Amino acid sequence: MASQMSLRARYQDWINLACAVLLFISPWILAFSGDVAATRAAWITGVVVAIFAVAALVQFTEWEEWISALLGLWMIVAPWIVGFSGVGVAVAAFVVLGIVVLAASASELWQIRHPHVMAH
Repeated sequence: MASQMSLRARYQDWINLACAVLLFISPWILAFSGDVAATRAAWITGVVVAIFAVAALVQFTEWEEWISALLGLWMIVAPWIVGFSGVGVAVAAFVVLGIVVLAASASELWQIRHPHVMAH
C-alpha cells in the first residue's frame, strides 16, 4: 500500500518543489528584490519548502507532509508577520504559492488517511 501511495501522491511533492523554486526566484521575476525582508523570506522559505519536498520524494513519511502544510500556512501569513504586507507582488506570490503548497500537502495527507478511495 505504501508504494502505491507514494506513486500516486508523488505529484504533490513535485508541485511543492515547483512552488519552492518559484518562491525562491520570485524576488527577481516579480521585481521586489529591493525589499530585503520580502526577498530574504522568499529565499529562506523557498529553500525550506524545497528541502521537505525533495525529502518526501526521496523517502516519503507522513510528518513531512504535515510540515509542508504548515509551511504553506506560513507562506500565507508571512507577509504580515515578517512585515512586507505593503509589497503587493510579494504578498501575492506568498499567498498564492502558499495556498498551492497547503492544498498539495492537504491532498496528499487526505490520500494517506483515505487509501480505500484511491484504490478504485
